[in-house]
Order: sequence, then C-alpha cells, then structure tokens
Amino acid sequence: MGIVTYSMEITSAVAPLRMFKALFLESHDILPKIVPEGIKSIEFIEGDGGVGSIKKTNFGESSHIKYTKHKIEALDADSFYCKYTMIESDIKFDKIDFVTEEVKFIAAGSGCVCKMTSEYHVQEGCELKEEDIKKGKDRAMGLYKTVEEYLVANPNVCA
Repeated sequence: MGIVTYSMEITSAVAPLRMFKALFLESHDILPKIVPEGIKSIEFIEGDGGVGSIKKTNFGESSHIKYTKHKIEALDADSFYCKYTMIESDIKFDKIDFVTEEVKFIAAGSGCVCKMTSEYHVQEGCELKEEDIKKGKDRAMGLYKTVEEYLVANPNVCA
C-alpha cells in the first residue's frame, strides 16, 4: 500500500474559531441547516464528538454518495486543529483503502487560512491520479466557501 499526500490552503474572511466550530465542533447542527439539499444529517454513532468518536454524515438525494463515516483521530479546539479518517462509505473505492485528513485554521488578519492535508492510502498496485483527487477537493472547497458565506451573513452563529 502506498500513500499519496495532497495539500491545499483556503483563505477565509471568517475568524478561525468560527470556521472551526462550524465545520467540526458544531457541524452536526450547522451543516444540515446550511446545505439541507446536500447534507441531510450528521450524527455521532460512537462518542460525543471528542477523540475516538465516529461521526456519520447522511447526504441528500441528489448527492452521488449516500453516507460517510469518519473517526476523529485528534481534536484541539485551542489551536483549531482536527485530524480524522474516513473509515466507511457507501461508495466502493477501487483504489483507496482509506483517507486521513488534517485540517488547521490559522489566524490571518480578521480572517484565517485553512491548511488541509489529505493522505490517500492507496491499494497495492494501484495508482491515484491528480484528477481523481481534484474532484473531492473541489467539493470540499465548495463546502468551505458555503460555510464562510453563511457565517459572514450571520455574524452571531458560532461566535
């Protein structure tokens, strides 16, 4: 098994604490409200949101995916850092065993920079291409921008 690492940065006009709360600490409440057509619900199937918890995201009817399960590997609210592993999905990956994501929000002026690193654990003998990764990253970028727009329009949410 090989590991393919992909990193990206997203700048945001929103402070790191608010983005971190919306996307990690309060995502089970916030995301289904912001994108109800895309995310039906987020529930904890193990734990209460801390390290070791398993979170299931149920996607809307129009989505190409029905659900994912993520295990929280590390969570540091003081430094706005989260590491999680996608451990299950209804989509059968033909090249990937699992994906680990690390996300850190760093203050930048009145907003922040989100640094994301993904590790794709590729099955033996398989090759993962840049365009395979880009599709998922484009969806993630869209979600981050949607959350940012919502938080800018609603300054008391996750304050």
